[in-house]
Amino acid sequence: MVTPKNVTVCKTSFGSPASQMGFEAISCRPKVESDELPNIEGMDSFLSELTNAIPGIDEAMSFAEMLKLVQTMDYSVIVFDTAPTGHTLRLLQFPSTLEKGLSKFMALKSRFGGLFSQVTRMLGFEDELSDDALASKLEGMKDVIEQVNRQFRDPDLTTFVCVCIPEFLSLYETERLVQELAKFEIDAHNIIINQVLYDDEAIQSKLLKARMRMQQKYIDQFYVLYDDFNITQLPLLPEEVCGVEALKSFSSNFLTPYKPSFIRGTLEELELRVSTLRLQLKEAETELVALQKGKQKA
Repeated sequence: MVTPKNVTVCKTSFGSPASQMGFEAISCRPKVESDELPNIEGMDSFLSELTNAIPGIDEAMSFAEMLKLVQTMDYSVIVFDTAPTGHTLRLLQFPSTLEKGLSKFMALKSRFGGLFSQVTRMLGFEDELSDDALASKLEGMKDVIEQVNRQFRDPDLTTFVCVCIPEFLSLYETERLVQELAKFEIDAHNIIINQVLYDDEAIQSKLLKARMRMQQKYIDQFYVLYDDFNITQLPLLPEEVCGVEALKSFSSNFLTPYKPSFIRGTLEELELRVSTLRLQLKEAETELVALQKGKQKA
C-alpha cells in the first residue's frame, strides 16, 4: 500500500504547486490560456484552431508531460485517474490520428501566414519553419506518444482498472472499454463495481429494495461477462469518503469483501427495525397532534 504524503496540484502548464489533504498526487489542466501569452491580434483564433488541429492532442500531451514528471519521482505505484471512456480512447488512438493532424497543421501554417511566424518566434523556434522542420518536430512528438503506448502495452508496467456502477449504461461503457483495451493489447483484469446496495442488508425502503433488485440483475451480468476478471464490489455509503482517515477506512473493502453492519433476520437487525418503527411512530404521533390542533383553531 502506498503511504499518503502531500498532494501537489499543478495549475496550467504544471506550474504553481499547492498541497491538499495529505496525499501526494498531481492534477493537470492541459489547456493553453491565451492571456498568459503576448497580446497578438488573432491569437485566440489561432490557438483554438491549433488545439483542434490534432484530435486527442490535449490528452496525449498532458500524459506526456506527466510522464516527464513521474520519471523524476520515486514511487512504487503511480495512478492515473483518467477521464471517461471516450477521452481515454482518444488518447490511445492518438498515434493513428497524428498523420491526419499533420496535414491540418500544414494548412494552418498557410492560412495564418505571418501570425504563425510570430508565434513560432515567441515559442523559441526559428523565424521561419520549413515543412520538413515542422514535420520533424511533430515526428518527435509522435515518438513520445509511441513510447507512452509501449508502456501501456506492457502488463508488467501498466494495467487498467475499470470502475463502474451496476446500471445498464455503465455495463455497456465498461464492455466497450474492455473490448477497445483488448484491441490495443492493454492489460485489464480488474473491475470495481461501486455504489452497491446489498440484498441482505437491513433496508425497509421500497425504493431501495427496487434499486437492489435492479442492481443485482446487472451485477449478475458483470460476473457472466467477466468471469475471468477480479471483480470488487464497493457499498453505497450515506456519506462522502473525504480525508485521509476516511480513505484508509474505506480501503479495507478492497482487500476484504464488504459485510453489512446488520444482516436481515438476525437479532441485531430486528432490534434495529423495532427501534426505527418506534421512532417513526413517535414522529407520526407528533404530526397527528399538530394537525389536530390546527383543525381546532380553524
